[in-house]
Amino acid sequence: MSVRQDSNGKDVATATDTIVIDEAREAFIKGMLDKQKGTGLSEFMRAKLVTEAAKNWDLFYKNNATNFFKDRHWTEREFQELRETGKAEPNSTKLLEIGCGVGNFVFPLLQSNKELFIYACDFSSRAVDHVKASEHYDTTRTLGFVCDITKDDLSATVPAASLDLVSAIYVLSAIPPSKFADTIANIRRVLKPGGIILFRDYGLYDFAQLRFRAENRLDDKFYVRSDGTFTYYFSLEDIATMFEAAGFDVLENVYITKEFVNRKENLRMDRIFVQARLQKRADA
Repeated sequence: MSVRQDSNGKDVATATDTIVIDEAREAFIKGMLDKQKGTGLSEFMRAKLVTEAAKNWDLFYKNNATNFFKDRHWTEREFQELRETGKAEPNSTKLLEIGCGVGNFVFPLLQSNKELFIYACDFSSRAVDHVKASEHYDTTRTLGFVCDITKDDLSATVPAASLDLVSAIYVLSAIPPSKFADTIANIRRVLKPGGIILFRDYGLYDFAQLRFRAENRLDDKFYVRSDGTFTYYFSLEDIATMFEAAGFDVLENVYITKEFVNRKENLRMDRIFVQARLQKRADA
């Protein structure tokens, strides 16, 4: 177990390869998950949500524009591969961000690391439009494009086996689990041998998972939000199994935990995320 700190030395989270659950917490989790096992959505509605996924994300960005997500300045703290080395040429390190949203990862990183060239794609055409409309969008350093990474060939835009890094931050959880394997294979095609996926997403038993109702549950660990977007909650075993089968070595695979307490309601809220670094094997 290790403690993550921000640039001021303040503890911000804990990294661990095991989630310790005492008897009281286990009973609470079981009770919340049992409540989700009631009558859920029909097969017709599930299929409809998958079909309308792009439309629902476009609506999300129409309603929230660039105001919903905060800039992700924490990524360089967590992933050393994103830090400027001071030794490489400008634009020499090639990175693809999948699920770029409106640029909260891309633009802060381009400002702090001149060695990066970033491809930025998203399922939502509206999100990519926001990226391209930004005053910080510079075509000499970044290329934004629309892509359904579950089926659109990334190598149609990004040269095959050309990338040093791929960032997958809160992205895979928004995809139906039946499409995980195809998505990972698509990413693998554009990574160099030895290239690394930087992964962060929602973890099993996260407080947000436990709050869902039966009508939101689509499958084990897989839910739909009220706005029609999806979310999946990963275990470390999920990550290792999926990526090792797809030709990756697991360099790091941990839970990131943060505990919040609502003193007014006497409510403990455990935020749980998974964080991993996954390297493409030379023979993959």
